[in-house]
Amino acid sequence: MASAAQWLEGARPRTLPNAIAPVVAGTGAAASIDGTVWWKALLALVVALALIVGVNYANDYSDGIRGTDDDRVGPLRLVGSKLATPTAVRNAAMVSLAIAAVAGIVVSLTSAWWLLLVGAVCIAGAWFYTGGRNPYGYSGFGEIAVFVFFGLIAVCGTQFVQAERVDWVGLVCAVAVGCFSSAVLVANNLRDIPTDTESGKQTLAVRLGDARTRTLHLALLLVPFVATLALTFRTLWVLAGLLALPLAIKANGPVRSGNKGLDLVPALRDSGLAMLVWSVATAITLAS
Repeated sequence: MASAAQWLEGARPRTLPNAIAPVVAGTGAAASIDGTVWWKALLALVVALALIVGVNYANDYSDGIRGTDDDRVGPLRLVGSKLATPTAVRNAAMVSLAIAAVAGIVVSLTSAWWLLLVGAVCIAGAWFYTGGRNPYGYSGFGEIAVFVFFGLIAVCGTQFVQAERVDWVGLVCAVAVGCFSSAVLVANNLRDIPTDTESGKQTLAVRLGDARTRTLHLALLLVPFVATLALTFRTLWVLAGLLALPLAIKANGPVRSGNKGLDLVPALRDSGLAMLVWSVATAITLAS
């Protein structure tokens, strides 16, 4: 039986910045056009957090029953390590996704009915990333999905439900956060190239190969700072987002140095921290 601490680790708390950052950035974008509605921002945060925990448990379940995690290098997986039954982990994923659905329904019914369709697509995307007969995460589309779901949809959706519209600032923030979030997954999949290749999991990193994946990680971390320069057309104070640059440089360090395996774990952590710092700094300055 897995302990409470192991269940928490199985939820992969280090990925939570991927859920928090887009809501923070989207709320800042909403505030920049005087559209902040705090209770909707909190509900959007519940949706994002529940979704990412749900997708993490769903990945644990689906990869575990396929045997993909039998020789895992990275963080603990509950099914692969046989600490929890596949059924228990699947149920945990379903509960998390159900929480996201309920919070999403409330947001949709108080904003726009068609957001229900967007929410349904997000939940399906969470499950079929590694679930089902033909998971798209096994075909190299994971980074694109993360960019869309935890970048474009999460940021623009957060701005829309509060301000009732999306402007160019929200879109620029969405691209920036989407690139950061994709960089986290790129670092993860770079680490897993050897084991994913053996198990037949054709991630984007496996398809690109080691060298080009490392270049992609750097490119994804650079885009948000180009976005910062674009956002200066709204306010020069957004240059505070450059405070995240040292963290981004640190995040790319293990990738740039050719590290492999567990030595790449800091790249995941610091990519997420850079995203969170950028989002907070940018949101605060957009709101001021």
